[in-house]
Amino acid sequence: MRACIQQRFHQLPHTRFSFLHPPRIHAYTVANVENPSAPSREDYAYANVFLWNTMIRKQAKNGDITRDPPLLYYIQGLRTGLRPNGQTFMYLLKALVCGKNVNEGVEVHASVVRTGFASSEFVSGALLGFYVANGFIGKARQVFDEMPQPGLVLWTLMIRAYVCLTLPGEALELFRTMRGVGMMPDMVAVATVVSASGLLGDLGVAKTIHCFIEKSGVEVDAFVSSTLINTYGECGSLTDAYRFFRETAMKNTVVWNTMIHQSLEHNNLELGKQLFDSMLERDVASWNSMIRGFANVGQYEEALALFHDMEISAFRPNTLTLLSTLSACASHGALEAGAWIHSYVNNNDLNRDGSLDSSLIDMYSKCGDIGKAIQIFEESPRRDLFTWTSIICGLAMHGHGKKALCYFSEMNESQVSPDEVTMVGVLSACAHAGLIEQGRRYFQSMEKVFGLVPKIEHYGCMVDLLGRMGCLKEAYDLIMGMPMEANEIIWGSFLSACRVYNNVELGEVAARRLLELDPCDPWGRVMLSSIYAEEAKYDRSMGLRKEIKEKGLKKSPGCSSIEVNGSVHGFLVEDNSHPCYNEINSMLEKIEKLMN
Repeated sequence: MRACIQQRFHQLPHTRFSFLHPPRIHAYTVANVENPSAPSREDYAYANVFLWNTMIRKQAKNGDITRDPPLLYYIQGLRTGLRPNGQTFMYLLKALVCGKNVNEGVEVHASVVRTGFASSEFVSGALLGFYVANGFIGKARQVFDEMPQPGLVLWTLMIRAYVCLTLPGEALELFRTMRGVGMMPDMVAVATVVSASGLLGDLGVAKTIHCFIEKSGVEVDAFVSSTLINTYGECGSLTDAYRFFRETAMKNTVVWNTMIHQSLEHNNLELGKQLFDSMLERDVASWNSMIRGFANVGQYEEALALFHDMEISAFRPNTLTLLSTLSACASHGALEAGAWIHSYVNNNDLNRDGSLDSSLIDMYSKCGDIGKAIQIFEESPRRDLFTWTSIICGLAMHGHGKKALCYFSEMNESQVSPDEVTMVGVLSACAHAGLIEQGRRYFQSMEKVFGLVPKIEHYGCMVDLLGRMGCLKEAYDLIMGMPMEANEIIWGSFLSACRVYNNVELGEVAARRLLELDPCDPWGRVMLSSIYAEEAKYDRSMGLRKEIKEKGLKKSPGCSSIEVNGSVHGFLVEDNSHPCYNEINSMLEKIEKLMN
């Protein structure tokens, strides 16, 4: 590494480092002898160290460390006789973090020890941060342990390092050691420890830390309050989170938003809406939480209504707002509302970088307008993994398998690597188009070519493809050879294929597995009954029908929906709950008479 740096140094113009040249420092010294009022050698040396540090700091700020490696500046400064100070090492380590230069960081660590700065808490903190950023928690702990008397900052940094690397047990153990040596935490340290207890997911530990905070007299600010609410939520106790929220005096917008977020995470929409309506000061995050919360639980109409309320209020929707709202439109099949949001985005120039293109493609695909989805993709300036995946999955969903695979080929030619979701779209496209050979090839290429381990969704696509093409034995062998247990979806897909091809033997196996997974679902019995009827095994068929009736098993009712004037209306089988039920029935009767 050092050899590469030195080689790079010799390729650079020497004038770039002229301010560090020894003759200049010598000239300044001569001038000082002739004129006692002139700046001393020490003054000029300090000025040069300042410039040296500034150049290293600039690299850290700009992040451009490939053209001018920070260690290059450091080595040349040493050659010219400059002595580093604490700031030199802090800026240098910060610059190296940006470039993930681990080997160079180890060299700097050695220089820190040689120059006696290992006892500096700030330099040790920078070293600790460097190792943590590169995932070397053991090295970071070594730096911490070598400090004779670490201060509160270093204790907090080390505890936070464990939290950032999802090691809450180690973080809490270190906090106990910190208290054992008499070190009292401040608000930052307390918030870090509270986060650790949340990661641990142990409600008892969270309450113990909360009790310590109250007894120790540590000031509880808004940051600590929001962290405690989050922790109680992560430990599964919305009740304790809400109790603390009501009791704490520190309630700024962030604390309110945190409580709303936890309410929605626990699917308590009523509490979340109540808190949202009670807020005196909302921000964009407040609106985003509510819109996303309603969308996540399938209440898409309420999510869209909130977006319209936000749009007419004083708050301007941001990218997160639009992502949540477009997701709600896609899941709800609200094409008209989605198109209106698309128009809003264009009119307000909110998609200049194309970051919303993948969501727009997904929305139009799921709402049935695949032509518009293709148009957005073709016009998109941003051909990244998400836009490619959205159009491939959209085309597969609409049965355009061959076109989806053409796009997948273009994606590979563009040097964009697929992920697991992309491959689900590709295999689904093969299934819908009946492309069995391509499906086999793409499934095998997942691990061999793209380094992706097939998940249950990919096996499901292959079972669907093989089942559609009548390769039932191959599909069954694939299911039995899966590295995970097949779920209801896979066995259900296989049973449907057995029904199509009237394979009683394998159909019985699939139905039996479905009954084991969900004894209360009548679907497997209904399908097997149909298979028996097709094979004239009426006694078995009637026996299953009788069993369904005696056990009172009922299928989940089918649902259809239609969008009218921006509102989506849903209808269930034998459902008369719609407010316009009578008018709808009257119109259907008129249509029926006209058709007859």
